[in-house]
Amino acid sequence: MAFLKKDLPKRSENLSDWYNKVVLMAELADYGPAKGTMIYRPYGFAIWELIQKEMDAIIKEKGVSNAYFPLFIPESLLKKEETHIKGFSPELAVVTIGGGEELKEKLIVRPTSETIMYDAYSRWIHSWRDLPLMINQWNNAVRWEKRTYMFLRTTEFLWQEGHTVHSTHEEAWNMVVWAMDMYKKVYRELFALPGYVGRKSRAETFAGADTSISYESLMPGGKALQSCTSHDLGQNFSKAFEITFQNKEGKNEYAWQTSWGLSTRSIGGMIMAHGDDGGLRLPPRLAPIQVIILPIKAEAALIDTAEKIKAELKKHGVRVQIDASENESIGFRINTWELKGVPLRLEIGTKELAEEKVTAVRRDTGEKIAVPLNELKTTISTLLDAIQANLLAQAEQFLKDNTHTANSYDELKQIMATSRGFISALWCEQEACEKKIKEETKASTRCMPLDSKEENGACVGCGNPTEHRWMFGQSY
Repeated sequence: MAFLKKDLPKRSENLSDWYNKVVLMAELADYGPAKGTMIYRPYGFAIWELIQKEMDAIIKEKGVSNAYFPLFIPESLLKKEETHIKGFSPELAVVTIGGGEELKEKLIVRPTSETIMYDAYSRWIHSWRDLPLMINQWNNAVRWEKRTYMFLRTTEFLWQEGHTVHSTHEEAWNMVVWAMDMYKKVYRELFALPGYVGRKSRAETFAGADTSISYESLMPGGKALQSCTSHDLGQNFSKAFEITFQNKEGKNEYAWQTSWGLSTRSIGGMIMAHGDDGGLRLPPRLAPIQVIILPIKAEAALIDTAEKIKAELKKHGVRVQIDASENESIGFRINTWELKGVPLRLEIGTKELAEEKVTAVRRDTGEKIAVPLNELKTTISTLLDAIQANLLAQAEQFLKDNTHTANSYDELKQIMATSRGFISALWCEQEACEKKIKEETKASTRCMPLDSKEENGACVGCGNPTEHRWMFGQSY
């Protein structure tokens, strides 16, 4: 289906409509035929491939190996860890018939892989020499969502999930922190998306974990997005699955475990955080096309120059394409590539050809720069770096401007009724108080920042004595 730019609602006026339309119009994704599913179109999937390429190298450098485990999990495995099955039960997709016959045991379509992986780990681990065991997989997962939103919340999604086993809790916790440090680096350096890292509340902790830490990002409209998580599983799963090892003294011990993941939800956050009324604004490091070359007319001399520029830029690792469509006006082509968020546009006309220059146009600012052809390689690299840095700086300013402090319940309620955003407030960490705040204000606990300092005071919700400030916000 062809779209015109005028079909795109203004992001500044209706964020939700803009988001749904821009995903379709930019050809990132389409709706799948089953409720809540999504088709990743090539342009959108290319973003995921870039994320995967960058992260996979970091994960392997740490010594974590890739593997793949089955999609179907016998129900008995999922039930082994009581907290885990209780937490995921409302979201499970269950297979009861196979080959035309009712199955003797139901199969769960993978919501996450702890149980099926740890069943194997229990057979693979015997001695301290087998540890640490560190495996990651790039796969899909299914959670039966009631309210879906392309990329941000779909019934089926893509992700990576790392699962490691260690001989000590200290080593496991170091792995939990390493994974979150990796995610923070990836979000800031690739997505140009800042956020807060912190511990989740007991109620928000991953089902089966002792501790969960998350990266919390802020979206336009002041809503918070849990962008990824890293979990200290303690010995909960090792006891349920009998994952034991013989230590150096010859005694059997239960292992310590971690799991950590980042999904295609991250792409949704990037779209929402950086877009504008004109469409996407992709950070250069995750843009499938970093530079689009537009000959003003389909003339041989202009196209020949465009091809030479393309070859030169490709040689230096730039992802570049040419759009010399004869059946579309230059205005239409400009609008198309602005909508798709390509960071840099190079225009070549008769005037540019005569002056041996191109006109470079930044997607983030709209600034036009005349670039001599003999300086193109260096200038393009500098401009792409500048765009990446500018998008991060803009997002950091937005985060700063929309992080508030509430010293009373009335202040918290007032902020939630107006600007929303992240709200730093003292909280007692009691689930009843947490539930009351969420019901009355829609603000949920996002995290307690890991660098949070002790601060004696009264809980913002119930007034009881407490020592730490937590981040609150309305969740997507």
